[in-house]
Amino acid sequence: QVQLVESGGGLVQPGGSLKLSCAASGFTLDYYAIGWFRQAPGKEREGVSCISSSDGSTYYADSVKGRFTISRDNAKNTVYLQMNSLKPEDTAVYYCAATADIFGVLCRDPVSPRVYDYWGQGTQVTVSS
Repeated sequence: QVQLVESGGGLVQPGGSLKLSCAASGFTLDYYAIGWFRQAPGKEREGVSCISSSDGSTYYADSVKGRFTISRDNAKNTVYLQMNSLKPEDTAVYYCAATADIFGVLCRDPVSPRVYDYWGQGTQVTVSS
């Protein structure tokens, strides 16, 4: 059974940091592109970042460039999202998603939820003083 489980969310003050994890089970991440998305109340789901299955290339939404870093550890079957210099507008439920990507072409700018087949349940990130 394919499953993605996010963890690491929580409450943090503006300027703080959090590291989200996305652990996969039921499949190996080696040939999958992984994306991170977020959805704030009353807003559409937004692509935050993705990492390619092939060369590890990454893309970021303009709103998080320079602050967020996506990485993957295939040995642990886990993808991470390091979030620094957090702002109140980063508050949202964060989701990771996966899609089979043998040729390494589906992680691209902009990060679109339409190409991703498997989704986690989400983890809440709240940035507030």
